[in-house]
Amino acid sequence: MTLDDRALVDRFCDMMAAEVGASRNTLLAYRRDLEAAAEVFGSLESAGAAELGRLGEAWVELAPSTVARRAAALRRFYGFLLDEGLRADDPSSALPKPRLQRPLPKILDTHEVEAMFAVVEERAASGQPLALRNLALLELLYGSGLRATELVSLPKRAVRAGQPFLMLRGKGDKERLVPVSARAAQAVQNWLPHVPGESAWLFPGGKSHLSRVRLFQLVRAMAGLAGIAPERVSPHVLRHAFATHLLAGGADLRVLQSLLGHADIATTQIYTHVDAGRLVELVNARHPLATGLGGPQR
Repeated sequence: MTLDDRALVDRFCDMMAAEVGASRNTLLAYRRDLEAAAEVFGSLESAGAAELGRLGEAWVELAPSTVARRAAALRRFYGFLLDEGLRADDPSSALPKPRLQRPLPKILDTHEVEAMFAVVEERAASGQPLALRNLALLELLYGSGLRATELVSLPKRAVRAGQPFLMLRGKGDKERLVPVSARAAQAVQNWLPHVPGESAWLFPGGKSHLSRVRLFQLVRAMAGLAGIAPERVSPHVLRHAFATHLLAGGADLRVLQSLLGHADIATTQIYTHVDAGRLVELVNARHPLATGLGGPQR
C-alpha cells in the first residue's frame, strides 16, 4: 500500500470511528481488507473499474463470505472518497458480488448446556477463585447472550446486587439493556471478592481485561469437561444457544432482536430457521384455522 493510500485509509477509519462508532476490531478488519485489495492492484487511490474487476479472479479461492466482506469494505471506502471530493467517480460497481447463503448458527441443545453448567457449578462449589470466575462467565454468556467483547470488557461494577439488568455499549457504540438472571447475579457476587481492588474490569487479565482468545479457550475447556466436543463450542455458540432457546420458549422476535443488539431484524430472523419444529407447533396451536392444519379441534 502506498503512503498516499495509507493516509486515505487513516482518514476513512477516523470517519468510521467518529460518525459510525466502529469498534477497534472493526477498524482493524477494514484496514486488513483494504490492504488485501492493494496487494492485487497497487494503488487504492487511482484504481478504476478495470482494477477492481480483477479482484474476483484474484480472490477466487477465498470463501464467498470473505470476498463479500472485502468488497463491502472497498465499497464503503470508495463511497467515502466520493463523498469527501477525493475522487470524482466511484468504481465499486465493478467489485465481485459472490452469492452468499447464510449458514445456520451452530447451537447446543438444552441438555448439553445443562451438562456444562453441572460440571462448572460443581467446580465452583469448591470456592476456588478461578472456578467462581468461570461460572460467572458461563452464566453471563448463556443467561444474557453477551458478545465475547462485551463480556470480557465489563466494568467491575457492571452487575450490581438487586439490579436485574445491565447497560451495555455494543456494536456501533449503541447502548442496550440486557437482563441479568438471579443466578448470574449471584455468580458474579461470588466472584467479585476475588477481583483485585485496583482492577477496573470484572474479569481482569494481564494489564487489562480477559482477552477474547482466553475466553474462547476457557469456554472450550468447560465444554470438554462436560463431555462435549470442544470444537463445537465457543462464546458465540453460547450466544446462539441463548437466542435459540429463548425463541423456542416463545420469545417474541422483536424482543430477541433488542436483547441481542441486532440493528436489523433480518439478522435475528436466522433463528427462526433453527427450530422449525417449534414454529410448526406454534402455528398449529395458535392459528385461527388451526383445525384444518392439524391443530386442536374446537
